Amino acid sequence: MSETFTTAPSVTAGGAFFGKLKALGVDYVFANSGTDFPPIIEGFVEATQKKIPLPDPIICPHENVAMGMAHGYYQLSGKLQAVMLHTNVGLSNGATGAINAWCDQIPMILMSGRTPVTEQARFGARTVPIGWGQEMFDQTALVRECTKWDYELRFPEQVAELFDRAWAIANSTPKGPVYLSLPREVLCEQTPLKGLDQPSAMAPVMAAPEPAALKQAAALLAGAKNPVIIAQRGAGSAEAFAALSEFVDHWALPLSHYWANQIAIPMSHPMHIGWSPNRYLEEADVVLVLNSLAPWMPDAVTLRPDAKVIQLGPDPLFARTPVRNFPAQISLLGETAPTLLALIDAVNAQPHDAAHIAARRARVQDDAAADRAKVVAAAKRGSGSPMQKDWVSHCLGAALKGRKATVFHELGCPLPALELDAHQSYFQEPHAGGLGWGLPAALGAQLADRDRLVVATMGDGSYMFANPTACHQVAEAYELPVIVLVLNNEEWGAVRHSVEGLYKGGQAAQSNEVPLTSLRPSPDFTRTAAASRAYTETVSDGADLPDALARAIDVATREKRQVLLNIAIARTSPH
Repeated sequence: MSETFTTAPSVTAGGAFFGKLKALGVDYVFANSGTDFPPIIEGFVEATQKKIPLPDPIICPHENVAMGMAHGYYQLSGKLQAVMLHTNVGLSNGATGAINAWCDQIPMILMSGRTPVTEQARFGARTVPIGWGQEMFDQTALVRECTKWDYELRFPEQVAELFDRAWAIANSTPKGPVYLSLPREVLCEQTPLKGLDQPSAMAPVMAAPEPAALKQAAALLAGAKNPVIIAQRGAGSAEAFAALSEFVDHWALPLSHYWANQIAIPMSHPMHIGWSPNRYLEEADVVLVLNSLAPWMPDAVTLRPDAKVIQLGPDPLFARTPVRNFPAQISLLGETAPTLLALIDAVNAQPHDAAHIAARRARVQDDAAADRAKVVAAAKRGSGSPMQKDWVSHCLGAALKGRKATVFHELGCPLPALELDAHQSYFQEPHAGGLGWGLPAALGAQLADRDRLVVATMGDGSYMFANPTACHQVAEAYELPVIVLVLNNEEWGAVRHSVEGLYKGGQAAQSNEVPLTSLRPSPDFTRTAAASRAYTETVSDGADLPDALARAIDVATREKRQVLLNIAIARTSPH
C-alpha cells in the first residue's frame, strides 16, 4: 500500500524551507533572529539530524548587515541568496536594504516571521507581550513597493511550491527581491519532504529584444556621425565587458561612466571619456544608454532635435519609477549582457565608413587622454594634510593594480581617479541612496570570493549608517578580511554638496558652516574596529597614505584579518 499524505516522511516547516532553499542553489541565509524563530531553530536542528542538505546560516547582528551581505554576495557570484528577519520590526530595519536591492535589480528571497495569529490553543500561539505589540494589518506594506512578488505562507505543505515560485520570479527579467512572511504557527507544523530536495519546477523568464528593434538600433549606431554610449551598471558579464571594450575601440564609440555604480569597459580604455558626457551628448545624433536609471541631468543637457536614443536593459523604461521621461526611440528589452552581445553582433554586420571612424577615434582618444591627465593632476594636488578624496582614489587604484580586487564605494573614493580596468572591480552605492550599504555589501562579496581583495570605501557618515560594530563582528566571526577606508571629513559632505549645487552662490554656500551637515566631534573609528581585533591606523597626511595602504593589503592578504584605515579628508571650501 502506498504512503498517504499523512504518513509520508515529514519535517517541521521551519526546517523545510531551509532545505528547499538549498535545493534552489542558495548557499547562505543571512539571518537576524527573534522570538518568531523557535520553529526555525528547532526545524533547522531537526533537518540537520535527518541529513537534509541545508544552506549555511550567517548570523547578522543587524538587519541592514544581512540585506547588504546578500546584495554584495549576488554582485560577485551571480547567485540569489536569502535573508530571514524578525517579524515587522526586523522587516522595517531591512526595508532600506530592500529598496537598495530593488533599485539595483538584485534578486533575493526576503523573509520575515509574522507574529502568531492565535492567542491560545494552537501550538506556536502567542507567549510573550510582543506577540500582541507586533501585530499589523499589513506587515508586507513595509516592502511591497520594492519587491516583485509577496505572499504569506498559509499552510506548511506550500513550502516547496511557494519557494519555487519566489525563486523563479526573483530571477526573472528584470530581477529583484521577493518577500514571504512566515507565521509562527505554520512553521511549527510538519510538512512532507516531497519536493524539498528538487530544483525549481519553474524556469525564470529571460526577456529578449525584438529582432526588428535590434536591427534598427544596429543600423543607427553603424551610421551615426556623433554617437555616444552612457553606461551606468556595467556590461553584465565578463564576456560582455570584453566584447564591449573591443566593440567601442573598433567603431570608435565614446563611452561615459556617468554616475556609474559599475564599470562597463576599462577606465584606461582610449574610448573612455570619463564621468561627464555632456559635451558629447549635445552633439550626439545617436545615444546608446546601457541600463542607466538616469543617463544624464536633464537640466544640464539638451539633445539635438534629431537625436535618436536607444535604451537597453532589463527594464529600459524603468517602469516602476513614476517619473522618468528620458527619450527612448528604440527600447531593447533583455538582461544586459546577452542583449548587448546581440547588439554588438548586429552592428558588426553593418557596413561602416572607415575614414570617418578613424577621424572620430583620433578626436575621442585625445579627449580621453586629456581628461585622464586632468584627473591625475587634480588628485596629486590633493595630497596634502588633510588630503582630498581624489588623492585617496588615486593611491588606492595604484595599490590595487595587477590584483584581483573589488572596490565597494559609498561616498568614499570617487570613481574617476581609481583607474580600475577589470570587470567586477567596482560597485557604487545603489541610486536609491539607502546608506549603510557599502561595508555589508563588501562583506557579502568577500564571502562569495575569499581569494579576492575586497575594499570598502566610504564617508564617515556612511560608515556610521552601516552599523559598524555589527559589521566588524561579522567580519571577525566569519573570517572576512575586508579592508575598510573611512574617508573622514567630519560631515555629511553629500548633503552639503547637494545644497550648494541647487543654491549656487546661495546663503548656505557662503556660510563657514552649512547647517545640518556637521558630524563633529568625530568618533575614533579605529577603536570601533579594534574591538573586533581589526588592524587599524589613522592617516592624516597624504604622503603617508601609499605606505598605509601597502600595510593594509599585507595584513588582509597575508594574515587574512580585517583592516580599517581612518583617513582625514579636507572639507571642500564652500567659497
